[in-house]
Amino acid sequence: MPSFAPRLALVSAALLAAGLRAQAPWSFAPPREVAVPATDDAGWCRNDVDRFVFAGLAAAGLRPSPAADRRTLARRLHLVVLGLPPDPDELERFVADPREDAWERLVDRVLDSPQRAERWATRWLDLVRFAETTGFETNVPRPNAWPYRDWVIEAFAADTPYPDFILRQLAGDTCGHDVATGYLVAGPYDEVKSPDPVLTAMQRHDELKDLVHTTATAFLGLTLACAACHDHKTDPLTQRDFYAWKAIFAGVTHGEREVQPGDPEVRRRELERIEDELARIEDALDQHAPLAEFAPTARRPALDERRNVERFAPVLARFVRITVLATDGPEPCIDEFEVWSAGAAPRDVALASRGAVATASSELPGHAIHRIAHANDGRHGNEHSWISNEPGAGWLAVELAEPVQIDRVVWGRDRTGRFRDRLATRYRIEVALDPAGYRVVASELDRVARGAAPPPQAPEAEALARKAQELAAARARFAPRMVYAGRFTPPPPVHRLERGDPLAPREEIAPGTIAALVPGFRLREDASEAERRRALARWLGSAENPLTARVLVNRVWQAVFGEGLVATPSDFGRTGAPPTNQALLDHLALRFVAEGWSIRALERTLLLSSSFRQSSQPRDEAAALDSGNRLLWRHAPRRLEAEGIRDAMLMVSGALDPRRGGPGFSAFLANDNYVRVYEPKTSFTSADWRRMVYQTKVRSVQEPVFGVFDCPDAGQVAARRARSTTALQALSLFNSSFVVEQARRFAGRIEQEVGRDPAAQVRRAFLLAFGREPAAAEAAAAQRLASEHGLAALCRALLNASEFLVVP
Repeated sequence: MPSFAPRLALVSAALLAAGLRAQAPWSFAPPREVAVPATDDAGWCRNDVDRFVFAGLAAAGLRPSPAADRRTLARRLHLVVLGLPPDPDELERFVADPREDAWERLVDRVLDSPQRAERWATRWLDLVRFAETTGFETNVPRPNAWPYRDWVIEAFAADTPYPDFILRQLAGDTCGHDVATGYLVAGPYDEVKSPDPVLTAMQRHDELKDLVHTTATAFLGLTLACAACHDHKTDPLTQRDFYAWKAIFAGVTHGEREVQPGDPEVRRRELERIEDELARIEDALDQHAPLAEFAPTARRPALDERRNVERFAPVLARFVRITVLATDGPEPCIDEFEVWSAGAAPRDVALASRGAVATASSELPGHAIHRIAHANDGRHGNEHSWISNEPGAGWLAVELAEPVQIDRVVWGRDRTGRFRDRLATRYRIEVALDPAGYRVVASELDRVARGAAPPPQAPEAEALARKAQELAAARARFAPRMVYAGRFTPPPPVHRLERGDPLAPREEIAPGTIAALVPGFRLREDASEAERRRALARWLGSAENPLTARVLVNRVWQAVFGEGLVATPSDFGRTGAPPTNQALLDHLALRFVAEGWSIRALERTLLLSSSFRQSSQPRDEAAALDSGNRLLWRHAPRRLEAEGIRDAMLMVSGALDPRRGGPGFSAFLANDNYVRVYEPKTSFTSADWRRMVYQTKVRSVQEPVFGVFDCPDAGQVAARRARSTTALQALSLFNSSFVVEQARRFAGRIEQEVGRDPAAQVRRAFLLAFGREPAAAEAAAAQRLASEHGLAALCRALLNASEFLVVP
């Protein structure tokens, strides 16, 4: 007789799974507002955060700790919000500030610092496993991935409302924030493909699974990728849910594309400002340009791809022509041909908008961006230029609306500086009142050779030229560029895969979201690629989504207090930790939405609370009841992250380079192996002393000095940093060439600021490192150490002290 035990076991497992799905976790229910607790707190509570915390403590038989002193609070605030210690002078001003709102003023100043955005960006980049190499065995660089890092910093600096922050990362290409879609391809990518179609299909499945996992954990705190092979074992997440999300991202592929950098509105405003100022500077500079001579005198600057000025004595003209006789490449290209009127109010009379008509010997066929009409349309750049159809030659002429006194012609190959080929190297500029009477007014003959020293200029002209170069560089930052921000193709059909096997496709799944979270959405199978990502972003950023605000609020709480109200910040499911104070979490989530999804406003609320201001001193009776400080009876001290340690060292040594944005610096020696080998640098220059957020992030390889301080390797989502204590950490802090160099510079800074008096040196060292003066015993020991081993040895000891490394 056959045994039914195996079948009964399967039936029992199925019933158990169905029962778990029916019991949705607490986080699937919408946040519910409850009455703010009324407390008998003797004035301790400053806001609603404190009232909820106080009520939780009182229920457990606990009391909050007294407030920390002002020096400790200021240091704590700067390290938590900025990841940098306070400036001693600013610290002293706060300590001496008698105003009742001194703390509020300090909090607002710190929150307004641009360094706050760099601090927040580090946390977010951890979460989305951003790196600037591919990972896997080749691990080659992505040299154009850094603009996404800069976009994240700018978004936090602008306090971008969280729904917009989500939308721009998932679908920034549809709303003018192209760089932000670097989020979609921030993770690892195996560039080595297999000829085996099964392995190739598995690779693609794994890429999309990783993107689904990152998005679900980052924004919802759900482990949706666990449903790739079967329904989730504990949460109401089905296989269909997973593949509905996979269908949303099915058209996303890794790679670069040309994008417009920056926020569209900021870009528009800045470009208008730069162009207006640059036009004024260039007009003033042109007045200093020497008159052209049709002779080899080498009086004028060398030819430039961006802009060339041909100045001559005023002449009445209606026709102006440039004849190109040779170039440094193929057919000549001119992006704009300007003819300027003489007199007190010069203007470009060659513009088509002023009635001028352009003609040419030919134009490059089949290229709409290189038409004759672009030569005088008032727009700059390769995308609005004329190219002839004659190798190394051609002419371009402009007929003005009427005869005008003119005194200069301005032309260039590409004002934006992106393209440097096709520059005319031999040419002549001619003017006429009628087409039969052209005469030469300028040529290349009197220019110095390219690469030669420029001719001398008057001091005023030199200053104007430097300013013009600065503005041109600022304008170039807004030019289109190639960025590792993903490519988008029509999405193929997505099928549910039995047990996650690409060889076992089942029914086709339409793009959609998690069925158990209502309200949700389902799109048609033929929905466009961009429509899919926009729909998900709008759903994630909806006030009706029960998870999005809660998860973000918990991340902000974790950043401020060191531990989230939910201890598993990327798992709000049944296997995650329950919230220690759900009423407080829901209250803050609802307030976060009501206040416009402002992360800055939420962070400010937490920083202004008495809960944040508590002393960090331990209390035996409280530790006996709540050893993990989950109820927040004190401010728990915690070690700084790797970035904070490194940046703080640079700051106190005076070496920190405050430059923001742009390509990063590397902690490794350069190499171009097919399979990259990352050898650490052993010596450093000032180029390596920017904040660590700007260090080129290498996937799966730790930064040689500070990587031992639990830096994520960007292989997977990192919602929180571990805090280990190892011998390697102590050895790196004490013996690394980086720390030795910063200790030497720290000593040099002290000597420069206070001279060679030992007592003054020790006092200044403690103020810079710890934000306080030394006690008598500390001062004596420090002077003895400096006397016997040098001031740099004392500085090295201070950089290794727990007080320097810990958020108090």
